[in-house]
Amino acid sequence: MPAYDKSDLERRMAGAVEALKHDLVGLRTGRASTTLLDPVTVEVYGAQMPINQVASVSAPEPRMLSVQVWDKSNVGPVDKAIRSAGLGLNPIVDGQTLRLPIPDLTEERRKELAKLANQYAEKARIAARNVRRDGMDSLKTDEKKGVFGEDDRKRHEGEVQKLTDATIADIDAAAAAKEKEILGK
Repeated sequence: MPAYDKSDLERRMAGAVEALKHDLVGLRTGRASTTLLDPVTVEVYGAQMPINQVASVSAPEPRMLSVQVWDKSNVGPVDKAIRSAGLGLNPIVDGQTLRLPIPDLTEERRKELAKLANQYAEKARIAARNVRRDGMDSLKTDEKKGVFGEDDRKRHEGEVQKLTDATIADIDAAAAAKEKEILGK
């Protein structure tokens, strides 16, 4: 059984792009959206959990999010997680509910969000490069096992590199579009 599996590499690279798009959806441009809190993880019960597994998130008003924490003992960790997520939100604790007023985007905040979008994009590029490295390693392993020769390995390496280049182009395009949306240009 060859270690090299092109469809697996394609699936994993597409996963990196999807993860980036999911992260970028969370970067809203001044309107309240429940997806804004999707990247936030809360440390509860000794584990990191997505916020939507410990609370329900709603947008009762265009510029306000409401987070209803299910377990009273988790209010503090949820508050801390939202404050430290780098989203520029300051929750107002009201019993088991946290109200999050969405601030107007200042030029400085827009630049911070654009920077965050670029950080997400870099994380996705690194993921794509890691997939490429795994693919190259499996090609070398297959060549050593005699699954195919050096010419085939080089041809497959070219395919892996093309796939990586295309994936990174998709990542760059998604990041550029989001940056344009954030900066309003």
